[in-house]
Amino acid sequence: MRQERGSRARRCAALVTALGLALGAAACTGDSDQVTGGRSATRQPPTDSSTSPPLPGTTSSAQPTDPAGTAPAALGAKWDWGRWAEFQPFLRTMAGGRTYYEVVWCDVEERQGYPDWTSLDRIAERSRAVGVTLMLKLRVGMCWATPGEPQYERGSKSKTESAMPRDMNAYRAWVRSAVTRYSAKGVHEYAIENEINSESFWSGTPGDFATLAETAAAEIRAADRNAKVVDAGLASTTYGYGLADWLLKQGREADAVAAYNRYYERRFGTRGNKIVEIRDRAGLESALASEQGARNLTYLRLMTDLANRKVVDVRQIHFYEKYTSVPELFAYLDAHTPKGMPIEAWEVGSFYRGSDADTPERSQEMVKSMSLVLAEGATVAVWLPLAFDPGGRNPDEPRSGLLEPDGRVREAGRLFQTMFEAARGARAVEVAGHGLMGVAFEKSGGTTAFVWADQGATITLGAGETASPVGATSGGKGGQVTVGAAPLQLKLKGTLNDFMEAQ
Repeated sequence: MRQERGSRARRCAALVTALGLALGAAACTGDSDQVTGGRSATRQPPTDSSTSPPLPGTTSSAQPTDPAGTAPAALGAKWDWGRWAEFQPFLRTMAGGRTYYEVVWCDVEERQGYPDWTSLDRIAERSRAVGVTLMLKLRVGMCWATPGEPQYERGSKSKTESAMPRDMNAYRAWVRSAVTRYSAKGVHEYAIENEINSESFWSGTPGDFATLAETAAAEIRAADRNAKVVDAGLASTTYGYGLADWLLKQGREADAVAAYNRYYERRFGTRGNKIVEIRDRAGLESALASEQGARNLTYLRLMTDLANRKVVDVRQIHFYEKYTSVPELFAYLDAHTPKGMPIEAWEVGSFYRGSDADTPERSQEMVKSMSLVLAEGATVAVWLPLAFDPGGRNPDEPRSGLLEPDGRVREAGRLFQTMFEAARGARAVEVAGHGLMGVAFEKSGGTTAFVWADQGATITLGAGETASPVGATSGGKGGQVTVGAAPLQLKLKGTLNDFMEAQ
């Protein structure tokens, strides 16, 4: 469950800093502690003990291959299952983490009455074999089960948008059969559809989706009493509209324009004239009222409504923008998500055209994005993609991977592994104060923190404490250390709060 953070004032302060303007007392209340406890980042690993014959390349489908390394971690990655053999060595280091897979009714049951679960069974078993918890997105697709013909096809698998089922009883039966089957294989989180703010993913109306979500949620809970129902997870490009609209409705015109431009700074020019830099209120209102802007705001309101009505148990987010917008995003989410509802980031990445993906700067951005998403309270953060696909839709790799296509570990992957190990069995705590930003992972025996200071800062480490570049295999400095824009890894003997109070 999402923990309420100890200082709403400081969450607002992050937004104040980003916007360069103080918030009103109505927006920011609470104390002013410098350090706040993050929401719990720990989850239990799969516990199902059913057995089945081992798969090629695995030892047993019933137990992870490295049980000693399966302490749960809030991190994970999304990979291409067609390259399972190449990725296995890295995936075994992710035991205790998370991934997800998108399962489409129309693909599973190409002929009515003849479902074929073979591929998904293999994915579920192999996930468990490496100790990774699988989450599923349940989509309808478009086929005999729906009216109409597909208008959008994506990728080598020709994925289509989803449509409202012709027969809701048939849909109920499919959802229940999927959940019954995969809850027995350790799957207990189910998202309903995906990025429905895009017409290429959802052809129905908002009302249609509300009905679909209510129907699916009831069947998921009936089939698995331990299940968590997750919302659709809107596209990363949705949230800048919501953030700007929220600020504008508070009468903060300049802040709204600045936040919009900051959120989309890497999107300008990538979609023709669909996302352009805004100069004033008139330009912002025009963007919000555009066809896509209005659709985004409508589906954002729908996600909030489903959360408020407890149709879903978890709010899912996707984020590919520059890490500097994470605090603003979570300020918006906190204002539009019921208290106590977990927020899970099923897709975190870095969209950046015109930049080489495998550079120190991009690797450091991965650390910063994952750190801030967890520090701001996400209980799950899944990096996408695990590896670059040179045969995919974007050969220039605007979303950088952790691995090379053949499975070789990039610098970003090595830094990810460092964060993953620190997060095992740990509590994520936000680092903010004394010029520092980042996340700390606290557990018995000490704390590992990943911090940086875009404006520069000096810290003092205690006896036996060290600071080193993230992923460094030896050494580390003690005493007074200068922190800059490149993230450092701190090894602390006590809690984060102990460290911060000593500064």
